Amino acid sequence: MSELLKQLNAVRRGIMFVIEAPSGTGKTTVIKRLLAEDEHLNWSVSVTTRQPREGEVNGVDYYYVSDAEYDKLLKEDAFYEYVDSQYGSRYGTLRSEVDGFINVGKDVIFDMDWDGLRQMKEKAPNDVVSIYMLPPSVKELRRRLEGRGTDSKEVIEKRMNMLLDKMQHWVEYDYVVICENPEQATKAIQRIFFAERMKRVRQTGLVEFTQRLVDEVKNG
Repeated sequence: MSELLKQLNAVRRGIMFVIEAPSGTGKTTVIKRLLAEDEHLNWSVSVTTRQPREGEVNGVDYYYVSDAEYDKLLKEDAFYEYVDSQYGSRYGTLRSEVDGFINVGKDVIFDMDWDGLRQMKEKAPNDVVSIYMLPPSVKELRRRLEGRGTDSKEVIEKRMNMLLDKMQHWVEYDYVVICENPEQATKAIQRIFFAERMKRVRQTGLVEFTQRLVDEVKNG
């Protein structure tokens, strides 16, 4: 049976999993766990017009392009979604990068806000599955932000002040997971992945498989 499931999985259509959460919820940690534990899950490399930072590698962290190259991609409708950051740089998710995975039955995970999700759902409504992570409480969220030790008090307050604006979009997502801790949240999202992968509309290999069963019945 396991061999049969592997064969069916090999011909299914991949999924675009979008995960969003308020800063400090634990999203980055959970995404890293999901990628490490799931061989069918991939990270999409985005395009950006900003310069590489120290240690970053072209094609691994981002595809670094000029503004002219970005404009050309935009004109060609080469992005599933794109955004201009408040710092002047521009970012985009390449259709070719993503389609290279989902067309061969591999899934892609995205760390993306509600605006990016809207663009993705408009262009690929049947391939996108969205998950919103919430903290167990506002008090715990603040504790996590302070415990990271990476942000100043001013930055933490800014993130907390943005909380209501971030959280109001949770209703736009397919699933909501309350992150009590990274391990619990990872397991919950893995169950969502399993259920979505088993949906009939994604199991493209079922057509051929069920036809073989029908032929077996007819032929005795």
